[in-house]
Amino acid sequence: MPESEKTMFTSSTGIPVRDQYADGKAAKVWEIFIGDKKSRTKIYCDFLVNLLRSHGCHRILDVACGTGIDSILLVEKGFEVVSCDASDKMLKYAIKERWNRRKDSRFDNWIIEEANWLTLNDDMREYLQGGFDAVICLGNSFGHILDNCEQKQAIRNFERCLKTGGLLIIDHRNYDIICNGGNAPSKSIYYNSQYMTDIKTSLLYVNGKPTKVTLDCLITTDDGIKYEFGLSSYPHQLEEFKKILKEIFGYGCYHKILGDFKEINSNYTPGFYIHVIEKSK
Repeated sequence: MPESEKTMFTSSTGIPVRDQYADGKAAKVWEIFIGDKKSRTKIYCDFLVNLLRSHGCHRILDVACGTGIDSILLVEKGFEVVSCDASDKMLKYAIKERWNRRKDSRFDNWIIEEANWLTLNDDMREYLQGGFDAVICLGNSFGHILDNCEQKQAIRNFERCLKTGGLLIIDHRNYDIICNGGNAPSKSIYYNSQYMTDIKTSLLYVNGKPTKVTLDCLITTDDGIKYEFGLSSYPHQLEEFKKILKEIFGYGCYHKILGDFKEINSNYTPGFYIHVIEKSK
């Protein structure tokens, strides 16, 4: 399952968005925020596995690994997975899981590295031979690059990691709703915490353009313990994001957009958009 906004605590350059995340607090709270992993992953697992298999994908690069949930389900399904993230605090959870399951050859062969999206091709050079069948960047992770030039550089790097005919699978929140005065939902396909969650949404404009969304989240457990954390991200609107992808992959490439892992329906407003785009043959 996509670990929604799993890299939101660290910028693309590895600099914490807020100091409280530098000590690993975010990774601990994140496990509570996402809720039960098994029930949470069912819809996503079926979607992602079927999508990858239908396109003949086997070798996968997870560029927003976080604590490892997405990568783990793919390893369990028999995919060859290379995972990376800019946050070593998040990665330690993935590395611990790999160690705990090391007697399973699938996990013993799982590669986990720390890497920066802006230097991805250098950081992951030894694993790029022949390219990957698919690159996944899920859980609204990409929104945490706030600079437009860096956004394009990161996507170019994702594209360079793909073999010809390979897929980039990348998502973002439905920020169109937020930019039009709405709020982020406390529960969605990505979050199913059993505890009460309150999310306050604020939007920063620069020169009349929305440039940053901040979600201040409060989780209250049954025994009254409160956890607070903030998510800051760039408000990618659908048409703008489509344009960036087309500029880099080419306007004639295969590009499909889904809403909450389903075909987009005019009667349904998704919380998240998922883009599936192919590197031209």
